[in-house]
Amino acid sequence: MNSTTTRRLGLGLVGGISALALTACAGSTDAGSGDGSASSTVTLVTHDSFNVSEDVLAAFEEESGLTVKQVAPGDGGALVNQLVLTKDAPLGDVVFGIDNSFATRAIDEGVLDPYTPAGLADSAAQYAVGDGALTPVDVGDVCVNVDHAWFTDKGLPEPVTLDDLAKPEYKDLLVVTNPATSSPGLSFLLATVGAYGEDGWEAYWGKLKDNGVKVVDGWSDAYSVDFSGGEGKGPRPLALSYSTSPAFTVSEDGATTSTGALLDTCFRQVEYAGVLAGAKNPEGAQQLVDFLVSDAFQADIADTMYMYPANSDIALPEGWAEFAPLSPSPYQVDPAEITANRDEWIKTWTSTVIG
Repeated sequence: MNSTTTRRLGLGLVGGISALALTACAGSTDAGSGDGSASSTVTLVTHDSFNVSEDVLAAFEEESGLTVKQVAPGDGGALVNQLVLTKDAPLGDVVFGIDNSFATRAIDEGVLDPYTPAGLADSAAQYAVGDGALTPVDVGDVCVNVDHAWFTDKGLPEPVTLDDLAKPEYKDLLVVTNPATSSPGLSFLLATVGAYGEDGWEAYWGKLKDNGVKVVDGWSDAYSVDFSGGEGKGPRPLALSYSTSPAFTVSEDGATTSTGALLDTCFRQVEYAGVLAGAKNPEGAQQLVDFLVSDAFQADIADTMYMYPANSDIALPEGWAEFAPLSPSPYQVDPAEITANRDEWIKTWTSTVIG
């Protein structure tokens, strides 16, 4: 899902919180630092689309006695890469933003310590992976988004399916993100694997390349710079984003939205939190994970990060049923297949599309 006005729009999809720190006044705490000393700071390592309302965060800090500092090394793919590279000297105590396309890599590399919060909802527990190493926090569908006005002005029918995106009439109209550096990009690659199978996805990407698909490193570049329906009013009316992004582009009266999600192009994404191995403040880290699955934070997710809370009992904003629906039939790939083939799929994709 960058700022709320940029990434998620899905999750965009984020709100004005920069990549360095969230700070608020906090008192002393008994939370341990892992070396026997006390610490009132817990460091959250996350992607650049993490957001939380100031009052929700402040309430947690006041109740826990902790101050939350945020470090954001980039998009979801960059996040996992950095966690692996720094696992012997971790960047913080907690991670949020590892998704199901990269989850097994983080687990296999040993960057996480298992912890399952007591307050985890049953609807979220179904997504848990790694024997508690990762806790599900939110859910969303990565889908191609469309700028309705652009197609209306051109008198061109909007595409609907993955096949449509490779048709000549949509040449040079699509921008996506690189699966080697972007979790939405990897999710979209997985959507094509789910759609065309092991024997067909590479040929499909060859068609997209021939049809002028543009590839950028991260979500904000695709949605906020190149997408004609985003803030940058770029030249491309089709951009990889989330099914919830059109909820950000609704009209002032709430009756319409200027963008839409192509629900036949989606892959279901789950984002996780976890305690980092070697955390200086493991007790504070556990408290922060507890907070991320609490009703207070879960109720904040839709408005701040344009994702669905993993707790399905949480009420959603008005209009989401119409403007931010999940796909009724997203493409899926078995997690074991992702684990076995992810690196090779990315390598093959890079060879096919980037050269």
